[in-house]
Amino acid sequence: MRQVLCATALVAACMFASAPALAQAWPTKPITIVVPWPAGGPSDTVARPMAKGLSDAVGKPTIVDNRGGAGGNIGSALVAAGPADGHTLLITSSAPIVINPYIYKKMPFDPQKDLVPVTNLLRVPLVLVVHPSVMASNLKELVALVRSKNGDFQYASSGNGTPQHLTGQLFKTAAKLDLVHIPYKGSAGAISDVIAGHAPMMFDSTVAILPHIRSGKVRAIAVTGAKRSPQLPDIPTVAEAGMPELETYAWYGMFAPAKTPNDVVTRINVEALKVMKGEEYQRVLKEAGAEFVGDTPENFASFVKAEQSKWSRAAKASGASID
Repeated sequence: MRQVLCATALVAACMFASAPALAQAWPTKPITIVVPWPAGGPSDTVARPMAKGLSDAVGKPTIVDNRGGAGGNIGSALVAAGPADGHTLLITSSAPIVINPYIYKKMPFDPQKDLVPVTNLLRVPLVLVVHPSVMASNLKELVALVRSKNGDFQYASSGNGTPQHLTGQLFKTAAKLDLVHIPYKGSAGAISDVIAGHAPMMFDSTVAILPHIRSGKVRAIAVTGAKRSPQLPDIPTVAEAGMPELETYAWYGMFAPAKTPNDVVTRINVEALKVMKGEEYQRVLKEAGAEFVGDTPENFASFVKAEQSKWSRAAKASGASID
């Protein structure tokens, strides 16, 4: 009996001693980062350097899997229902997390229950841009032009329920405009049509639209941040242009399935922050006019909760509803 007890104690001690090693085993296989938007959009701009950085840091291949559709719900739901082992992650804009639950009548997942925040990756203001042919160089002139069109004026967005869409709705309501919304399946398609002149204006994040402003393919009218973008120092904020109620931001974050072990979430967070401090990711932040926003999972969860409260009110005020 004494030998049995000793053997049992030895096994238990070994198991206890090996527990930390098991907790640090992530990753044990390739990592997939799902982006719930088409390739080429701003979420891609954030996800691809993160994927490369994680691959280099943890020694496992990390791929980006674009699964666009339903305002980001399809790809996000895929991750929410996926294995909670840290090998399937989500990088997305804020829409599926803090806006869609308040405008979609049926959600394929519950962001608050089915996903766990890992870290914020990027926060940038939006920019109101127009096609160069639009005869308006500032917000006042644009409002006057839209009113003169009597409902024959459109704005593109990256999809129903996105910050780009709802900011357009806020603009429409605040200025009492008759604007027609044209939703796309991601920023890339919306930007392409504005550049081509098929839609005269749009709001989009600086990370997506800056290259096209610099090339002259679109004209910037105003920035929705509280202060001017360092990348667009000559463009006024919406408050400076007389519409402070349009202050909004686009942000992009990393999430994991809700039942992912806490130690794995912490490890992913640590590695992601290392990537964000690296030269390539810092370049992305600089080009987007963004500051470093990497955070702990706990602080990011608090931020997400506050954003849910803000955008739920905005969605209700807009009257937007999607079947």
